[in-house]
Amino acid sequence: MASLSLDQKLAQFDPNALGDTSGGLYGLPFTPAEAQVVVVPVPWEVTVSYRSGTAEAPEIIREASLQVDLYDADLPDAWRMGLAMEDIDETIAAESRELRPQAEQYIGWLVDGSPAEAAGAHTQVPTRINQRGQALLEWLKAKTGALLDAGKGVVVLGGDHSTPLGYLHALAERHEEFGILQIDAHCDLRPAYEGFEFSHASIMYNALKLPQVKKLVQVGIRDYCQQEAELIEQSNGRVALFADRFLQAEMLGGKSWKKECKKIIAQLPQKVYLSFDIDGLDPKLCPGTGTPVPGGLEFEQALYLLRLVVRSGRTIIGCDLNEVAPGDTEWNAIVGARLLYHMANWMGVSQGRLAARDAE
Repeated sequence: MASLSLDQKLAQFDPNALGDTSGGLYGLPFTPAEAQVVVVPVPWEVTVSYRSGTAEAPEIIREASLQVDLYDADLPDAWRMGLAMEDIDETIAAESRELRPQAEQYIGWLVDGSPAEAAGAHTQVPTRINQRGQALLEWLKAKTGALLDAGKGVVVLGGDHSTPLGYLHALAERHEEFGILQIDAHCDLRPAYEGFEFSHASIMYNALKLPQVKKLVQVGIRDYCQQEAELIEQSNGRVALFADRFLQAEMLGGKSWKKECKKIIAQLPQKVYLSFDIDGLDPKLCPGTGTPVPGGLEFEQALYLLRLVVRSGRTIIGCDLNEVAPGDTEWNAIVGARLLYHMANWMGVSQGRLAARDAE
């Protein structure tokens, strides 16, 4: 039987029906070649330093996406834009599974005080893992770069928060300058954390090595070390910190979330990359994430900020979602799938792929 054309798929698809398990992400009928926005899964979590499981995120989010209703009052025809996820690269997943125990044993050795009698088994681990981290960067840079050159919007779905670095490199080759909006519980500004250059705790330190990144705006932060605080203070304004404590104090003092969002957005340049670590949300929304921290944004607070960024006229040139882990409940994937849908759609709006209703 001949395959259906894109026009035929659009005509025959029922957005009100049950999620089609034979379809793609969210049960949508699009292939990555047909979709305007493509999700690139990166099942990698080699350097996580507390709890693991984030490498499973692309699969559990794909499964949970079938339960997501596609209607959005602001974006009633969002599904027609075309959203699809590439197949999970099993080679990447297998390498992550192979390297993760080595990193875990090495971290355990550090925690034990690096006893000399066990040094031989561990001293080469950082070098080995750093080499593979560089290879992952180059792989993702090439993959996302090809999609960008094909005119696609791209979302990277980790994995841990180290995963999108290659995508940032690809964007840096295609944009003279842009800012990063990071929603996170952690600053991720540690240089080569625990000896791992491409640690999940070092993603923004590595991103700042790119001269095209003119601004890093961090929102929801509530766990960071003195070294990171000093880096922010010495950044000459390149890094703007909106810590959770500050945001909560402002609102407890009577200021609105809308006013806080406007302050955040005022720090952003015209082109914005959104990096969303799900632990930036209140941990009741992501209890399985690797390093949960009390506090954080509510789901609708995060979406409100996202919508205001787009309605401000800024362009989201790319985004990532990371650190979703299954934990002991499907709740993590349920939240992650819905967050991913909104992120992809609003990025599409900002890029002119999808029209939004006027804000009230």
